Amino acid sequence: MSFSQDVKNEILRRKITRPCCCRAAAYAVACFGKYFDERGIVLQTETEGVANFAQRMYARCGITGTLLRKERPAGPVFEFSVKDPAQTAKMLEIFGHTGRETALRIRPDGFRCQNCVSCFVSTAFLCCGTATDPEKGYNIEFLSTRYQLSQQLEAILAEHEFHPHRALRKGASTVYIKAGDHIEDLLTFMGAGNAAMRIMEQRMYNDMRNKTNRLSNCETANLGKSVQATVQVQLAIRALEAAGALDALPAPLPDTARLRMAYPDLPLAKLGQKFDPPVSKAGLSHRFKRIQQAAQRLQDPPPAPPDAPGKETHG
Repeated sequence: MSFSQDVKNEILRRKITRPCCCRAAAYAVACFGKYFDERGIVLQTETEGVANFAQRMYARCGITGTLLRKERPAGPVFEFSVKDPAQTAKMLEIFGHTGRETALRIRPDGFRCQNCVSCFVSTAFLCCGTATDPEKGYNIEFLSTRYQLSQQLEAILAEHEFHPHRALRKGASTVYIKAGDHIEDLLTFMGAGNAAMRIMEQRMYNDMRNKTNRLSNCETANLGKSVQATVQVQLAIRALEAAGALDALPAPLPDTARLRMAYPDLPLAKLGQKFDPPVSKAGLSHRFKRIQQAAQRLQDPPPAPPDAPGKETHG
């Protein structure tokens, strides 16, 4: 399985329950599918899970769509569509479009919360995104034949400091990010934290490998273990920062987290000497464990009440 597919599968496991976020995800399907106008929408994908996800998001918006499997020599293609006139009219009203726009533009007033933007961007990746295997390089792309949409998507990504770029390739407008640290941030933002960790581990491994090549007497037996431990702590810190929860931690955890990010490569013994007074390796390990526990609590939200809006039903 490719790294792109791993990222998409991780995004598909993300729980979206708020009505506004479901609407933002459904809107991304319309914007980055095959077409979106007064005829309705069509999304074609080689990943069955993406088509099922699209159908689920539209159902939560009260819109009924059709899911088809089309056999082709290169493999099946899954198509989700909304073509019924009544359902199409309802969809256009929800998204604030007429279906007759000469140039399709994203309506940012449909994003009610920060999670809405995250759901929109992650669903855009499901529809038109690719990511390079970190062992081969660092690159993530969004491809669209709609120039205005790509321009606006670039602006949204730039607003969140992911530092995107845009290029025209074979008639398609491509928004891409090549810096490893910005790709890590974007993957985390889209709900693909494990994929972000793979990028981080690969970058740290490459950096450490380069250092060991220059220092032939450096021991590498514990390289993997130390990299993994450092990555887990830094990922926890980034999650707390993104949630605005870092400063809410009890002292001295916020200062410890910032010093770790300021000196990401320092071993615990040397990092401890940066404190005044110095902190032992055991003391730092205990602080980092508390930081990771705090980040884990962010990922375990309380269960929604039985009548919570946006709850999925089966039947």
